[in-house]
Amino acid sequence: MANKYTPKNILITGAAGFIASHVCNRLIRNYPDYKIVVLDKLDYCSSLKNLDPSRSSPNFKFIKGDIASADLVHFILQTEFIDTIMHFAAQTHVDNSFGNSFEFTKNNIYGTHVLLEACKVTGQIKRFIHVSTDEVYGETDEDAVVGNHEASQLLPTNPYSATKAGAEMLVMAYGRSYGLPVITTRGNNVYGTNQFPEKLIPKFILLAMNGKILPIHGDGSNVRSYLYCEDVAEAFEVILHKGEVGHVYNIGTKKERRVFDVARDICRLFNLDPESQIKFVENRPFNDQRYFLDDQKLKSLGWYERTTWEEGLKKTMEWYVSNPDWWGDVSGALLPHPRMLMLPGIERQFNAPDTSNSGLGSAPLTNKFNQSRMLVPSPKHNIPSQKPSLKFLIYGRTGWIGGLLGKLCEKQGIPFEYGKGRLEQRSQLLDDIQTVKPTHVFNAAGVTGRPNVDWCETHKPETIRTNVVGTLTLADICREHDLLMINYATGCIFEYDATHPLGTGVGFKEEDKPNFSGSFYSKTKAVVEELLREFDNVCTLRVRMPISSDLSNPRNFITKITRYNKVVDISNSMTILDELLPVSIEMAKRNLRGIWNFTNPGVVSHNEILQMYKDYIDPNFNWVNFSLQEQAKVIVAPRSNNELDASKLKNEFPELLSIKDSLIKYVFEPNRKTFAWELSN
Repeated sequence: MANKYTPKNILITGAAGFIASHVCNRLIRNYPDYKIVVLDKLDYCSSLKNLDPSRSSPNFKFIKGDIASADLVHFILQTEFIDTIMHFAAQTHVDNSFGNSFEFTKNNIYGTHVLLEACKVTGQIKRFIHVSTDEVYGETDEDAVVGNHEASQLLPTNPYSATKAGAEMLVMAYGRSYGLPVITTRGNNVYGTNQFPEKLIPKFILLAMNGKILPIHGDGSNVRSYLYCEDVAEAFEVILHKGEVGHVYNIGTKKERRVFDVARDICRLFNLDPESQIKFVENRPFNDQRYFLDDQKLKSLGWYERTTWEEGLKKTMEWYVSNPDWWGDVSGALLPHPRMLMLPGIERQFNAPDTSNSGLGSAPLTNKFNQSRMLVPSPKHNIPSQKPSLKFLIYGRTGWIGGLLGKLCEKQGIPFEYGKGRLEQRSQLLDDIQTVKPTHVFNAAGVTGRPNVDWCETHKPETIRTNVVGTLTLADICREHDLLMINYATGCIFEYDATHPLGTGVGFKEEDKPNFSGSFYSKTKAVVEELLREFDNVCTLRVRMPISSDLSNPRNFITKITRYNKVVDISNSMTILDELLPVSIEMAKRNLRGIWNFTNPGVVSHNEILQMYKDYIDPNFNWVNFSLQEQAKVIVAPRSNNELDASKLKNEFPELLSIKDSLIKYVFEPNRKTFAWELSN
């Protein structure tokens, strides 16, 4: 984990808007030594009143202006000595993006580009926090039980989310090309006080306050996750101080609600009958059914959701009841399909068709600007899926990794089948591929030894048949059928040497040639890896000493060493399967190829792991060490010890945790809770 960051002069873009105003007010309140400069063009959904708690503070400064003005941005960075940027400014309303998509491109992509270029030129920025959205992931499958994690593929489905994804790509590029210290956040829906009522919750509250009908797009089954504004402001406070450069952080909650249930809860707050007060209207284009985030990474920094749904909704309702005129005339925003005109100098102008006769809106509004009416498709369930289809063929059903892969596919809703053929039988593999018709093939089959690699020393033909002949046969058939093969290999083909000494942090890279031949198992794996370099359809993942959160599994490296009478204390690269197996699925989706050191960055020693086990799991656990020389007397074949350089994988997946952080997050913390529960019961 990175050291705590302390800013001096922060520029917050868009801070007169909803979320950023809560962040700004919180920082002003909690950190009087920080200078906060706000840049906002005061668009239709922003207001200086949102910053009333901060405007009298000596460390607050407001500048009215557009982030698209390069000269202004350069001037502010230089004259205000800005070292930190929190970039919130954006057009965010999906409905508007269908009719004003070029404005979204101008604000969200071009404006972000101007900021990034100014940061590059001035060279004084120590943190650039870019605020994105959960919508960049696209729609989550309805039955998925695992949310999108920060390494998930971006598949936006509307102009708004597409521009946010495009802005993210620019941020990532400037981080990689110019070393700009960037951090990206992707958040669930936020609700709370002083939100402009184009969004669902304030819109429904204002309609309910006036006894109006609550219009729901489609059938109301769409699912969203909602976070209260103060909880989100705290999340940004934590990310500002503890977030790691180059990383992405989801700001989310697993507490999901259907749109229909939100409307019903608001009706109950105002003692209205949901049956008569709610009306279903035409759906908007491609209204995503669900967004679901994995929120564990942010929680590892110490943040958690504090405000319950009932408490937050009640606070929000009370604020709008006390401040009904905060936004002035917003009758147009309360229409079922509002269409705001986002042109410079035009604030809160509307041209949506009048529906006052249906009880869905207020009095008709006139507007000299006219646009063609939006065509809205039929409800969501009649729209064919636009997501690319996937189907995995997995070999290694009875193996540890193969079994876990199947469970992951089930959780992610990815169709898959296990291969029935034996790897060395070409005809059987052909039958599998012709029957399953996969998009990707995963090879988790192989001989590692029963109960360990010493078995391979006396079963060499069997080891060759599977590890060499079988793997090459499968790779060749996949090549013939233009299929990518993800091959789980091993990093136990290297040994510390003069150019990669123990304890120096110099690890073996993907292009390095194997230097360890102490065991027959390692020999076969080294041979097949070298031959697989000639196949351009193979992604080879070097796994080392795999570990999972299932401490009852005898194949788990932690389980093994806790059961040994004696252990050698030496540092090694290792693979935390709970974190990295989902990454391998993402690598398949990205069609990545070549050789990858598939380990968490850094090394950890046997003693460090056993000490963690003692600290988190069993305070009475003790162990005894012995030397490599002593170990050699009780094993048949030598064991590989090395450090693999995981920088290639880290560059592709910047949020990847170091080995020690991953051990704590994915293995020891979850098991500590389980252990504590078992003790109490």
